[in-house]
Amino acid sequence: MDHSTPHLLRGWLDPQSPAGVVLLAVLLFALASTVVLLIRRGTRRVERHLSDTTALGFVSAFAQMLTYLFGFVLYAHLVPELRALGTALLAGVSVISVVVGVAAQGTLGNLVSGFSLVLSRTVRVGDTVELGTSVGTISARVKSIALGYTVMVDAQGRDVVVPNSIVMGSSITLLSRTHEP
Repeated sequence: MDHSTPHLLRGWLDPQSPAGVVLLAVLLFALASTVVLLIRRGTRRVERHLSDTTALGFVSAFAQMLTYLFGFVLYAHLVPELRALGTALLAGVSVISVVVGVAAQGTLGNLVSGFSLVLSRTVRVGDTVELGTSVGTISARVKSIALGYTVMVDAQGRDVVVPNSIVMGSSITLLSRTHEP
């Protein structure tokens, strides 16, 4: 190893040694997990002061996902073998992006619909709604809005999980709103 390598990366944290690769993975995962824990704690603190927590829960889940994604990208950048793999994949990014885009079309559609649902405030956690879908009418109370789906509770107390794209594509009748803006 040359003398320009930072002192911290020498020895145990050397990304070119097997032990360094494993230790870096553990450290970055622990760091990302700590940040996620702080996001969750902060969310709980802020949640106590809000009457409508719909957007907060959605943003919190998104921030947690981005934290782990950032940790993985940082890890891939630090390990030379993964960086080389990333460069090779970047050369074929057009083909990969088309394949991933087609494969993840439903998931990405649900994510974008989730953002639209939260930003438009069409429905909020606690609202009772009636969704007119292609498979029939669903009447339920909104329990949570996640990144890809909305969980509702029907009159029998059963959880009904509906993809966000279905919620946004349905006719919605607001039966009761529990949180006023």
